[in-house]
Amino acid sequence: MKEALLSIIKDENRIITGPIDPQYLSDNLGRKKGTAEAVVFPVSTEEISGVMRYAWKNNLPVTPRGAGTNLVGSTVPSGHGIVLDVSLMNHVLELDEETFTATVEPGVVLEDFQAYVESKGLFYPPDPGEKKATIGGNISTNAGGMRAVRYGLTRDFVRCIEAVLPDGEIVQFSSNVVKNTTGYDIKDLVIGSEGTLCILTEVTLKLMPAPKFTRTLVMPFENLESCIDMVPRLLQMAAVPTAIEFLERELIDIVERNLHKLLPVKEGDAVLIVMYDAGSEQELLSACTEASDAALEAGAIDVYIADTPERIASVWSVRGAILEGMKAESVAQEECDVVVPRAKIAEYVRLAKGIGAKYGIRVEPCGHAGDGNIHTEMLRDASMSDEDWIKGTRACLTELYGVSKQFGGQLSGEHGIGNGRLEYLKPFVGDRMYKLYQSIKLAFDEKLILNPGKIITFEE
Repeated sequence: MKEALLSIIKDENRIITGPIDPQYLSDNLGRKKGTAEAVVFPVSTEEISGVMRYAWKNNLPVTPRGAGTNLVGSTVPSGHGIVLDVSLMNHVLELDEETFTATVEPGVVLEDFQAYVESKGLFYPPDPGEKKATIGGNISTNAGGMRAVRYGLTRDFVRCIEAVLPDGEIVQFSSNVVKNTTGYDIKDLVIGSEGTLCILTEVTLKLMPAPKFTRTLVMPFENLESCIDMVPRLLQMAAVPTAIEFLERELIDIVERNLHKLLPVKEGDAVLIVMYDAGSEQELLSACTEASDAALEAGAIDVYIADTPERIASVWSVRGAILEGMKAESVAQEECDVVVPRAKIAEYVRLAKGIGAKYGIRVEPCGHAGDGNIHTEMLRDASMSDEDWIKGTRACLTELYGVSKQFGGQLSGEHGIGNGRLEYLKPFVGDRMYKLYQSIKLAFDEKLILNPGKIITFEE
């Protein structure tokens, strides 16, 4: 295989064969380990096309990979195939300040891209919790994040995509225009497909003018129910919040205890963290005043206003450190990121904790109160056996997804299915929808070589 790959990549430093570093064989939580015969690091669309033509001809599985920050096994390879790592394709190819667009390669890291466009007075709103993920990974999972309340998901900012199909053909999905009803919208189908349909090689993203003023409010409440009840009031106001996050005190304590990041509010069993952006200081002041008055009227213990970059950063650093804090708190983790109607958040959290207690597993939910996307974290104590942990988390996930479905929710809000949620998808969506998923996969990849074993399977 190495000689064949060298004829395509033509740089042995960008090809790994033999013993492969475990980081390329797992996801960010390290729960599942995969196998592969080679890892390649292409630097162009043409090299990716060549690798895929070779894999197609020889029926070799190919697993695309960016930063490897996924949490559901989307980048875990299988078989004696190839891991195709796009991390060297990390360039901003064009920034068009007149049309507010940027064309980038898939390996561009989100936080680097956001810093770059902000230095130009522009703004890329998608803001998932993992800032070191790549743009390609964000698109592959249709990442949302905290600012989705006001600005939407990654999908809302993708104008066009260049990609390589499983047989190596290079294609363009859509074009850099605002409207398009030319046939089926394949671009939106590719977004969120977790690398199972094609490999992204170039994307054009929509940008916005950077907001000039921002403030964050922290609203502590006596309990979660009162906290969540505040959310619809915020969304009915004239100024739409940029982000609305909820945290229970237990999670804040985990972050403070393990990572020494301190939230400047010590009261309350639950808090809302609310962000506002505005084009003028007066507009921002008006929004924050209305929200603060409403929160106090609704029973908030107080409202803390973070009005400097340092204070704002200190608040959001606690929210951003949740995953890291729980890694430090437990010997293993499992997670689901269901979506439920906002009115059902408090009830879901209460049921989730009861389900965890039934199986001896500590459950800590948090998440995006503005859109009902709840990250339900399960933590393993050191005293729990491997068998009890595996059985317990599987039973928890089954019940949690059942509650989400009962509430009219969804199985995943932004992490996707990968190979860690395979067994739960078909019961959730039903036979007819699952067959449609299979048909779409076969239309792109009849040999089933691209990121096999992710999202769907063809096994009875």
